[in-house]
Amino acid sequence: MSTPFQPPARAAYAETPTASRGRQHPGPESRTRTPFARDRDRIIHATAFRRLKEKTQVFVAHEGDHYRTRLTHSLEVAQIARSLSTALGLDNDLAETIALAHDLGHPPFGHAGEDQIDESMKPFGGFDHNVQTFRVVAKLEHRYPDYEGLNLTWETLEGIIKHNGPVTEKLSRPSWNMVRQFDASYDLKLGTWASAEAQVAAVADDIAYNNHDVDDGLQAGLFQLNELLDVPLIGPILHGVRSERPDLDDRLTRLEAVRRMIGAMIDDVMGETLRRARDSGVASPDDVRALGHALVAFSPDMNEDLARLRAFLMERMYRHWKVNRTRSQARRIIAEMFSLFMSEPEVMPTEWFARSQNRDEIGRARVVCDYIAGMTDRYAIEEHRKLFQLEAWS
Repeated sequence: MSTPFQPPARAAYAETPTASRGRQHPGPESRTRTPFARDRDRIIHATAFRRLKEKTQVFVAHEGDHYRTRLTHSLEVAQIARSLSTALGLDNDLAETIALAHDLGHPPFGHAGEDQIDESMKPFGGFDHNVQTFRVVAKLEHRYPDYEGLNLTWETLEGIIKHNGPVTEKLSRPSWNMVRQFDASYDLKLGTWASAEAQVAAVADDIAYNNHDVDDGLQAGLFQLNELLDVPLIGPILHGVRSERPDLDDRLTRLEAVRRMIGAMIDDVMGETLRRARDSGVASPDDVRALGHALVAFSPDMNEDLARLRAFLMERMYRHWKVNRTRSQARRIIAEMFSLFMSEPEVMPTEWFARSQNRDEIGRARVVCDYIAGMTDRYAIEEHRKLFQLEAWS
């Protein structure tokens, strides 16, 4: 009989809710929730979070109900982040909160949409989905009478904007103007690493999308199980599943292999993170920020295997002709709407048209960008149809 899970003692370098640096706009604390749990709830209730249900990863929403969307992906990332942070003795509310928020700024149509909106925005400062996520939580969500944004804790804001590492080298980019201005009045220490909890959320994102892209690609028929047998990480796991359970059909074999791959990646992160913590002697959250490199990470061997797995997915899935066709359609939809809204902002809904007024061209472009980035796949398709297809008038 296996030993039941016993949570470890709280790590010395874990964030502590009672020691939070607080919010930009102070107010009374909750009697039932920690500050980080309260942040999580604010994100879950945000309009941008609900829109994730019809924003896609690789496949567009109308292509099938069983493929991942940004919402299901965010929930998977949050589950992995919460489990991993609990096992490492970190604050699981903070890790879960950052995981739930990390994709709020993604535009419709996955990476194709992001590439095109960045292309359209190049003359006006460019587009960065991490910055757009920050714009959503710090400005665009307007749910409270006294301020814009969700008024999240310092630790959550820090984790959202720099969960992948320090960002000072990006601050000179025009697309980062809003972050630079915000930081000038509310210092997020953009030159340091983020908390261990934020790093957990970043790694959980990698674990989730690598595994569900394998799962979705197989389910879509873009490649077959046998083609994965020689791919690092997933290949040996597949061989093991087939050896131990030759009675399983392809569907259950796929699901069992993905489940085991998630477990293998989590085990690797735990081992590497605990090794780095031991070797570095980190003893506080500020030690984590000052470490000079990531604390929470994959081992070098796992990174090598993941690079080869991603190369396989790039060749066989992300650049598959069926996906390329969808990418092409998505890019045209966004490019045409962006151009129209810039030249005729009065065709945008009243609220967005009003925002675009009394601004220079760069300011108007940012409003158009905010409007398009907030669209779901279905809304973007329908909006484009109404704007460009005469039969939509009938």
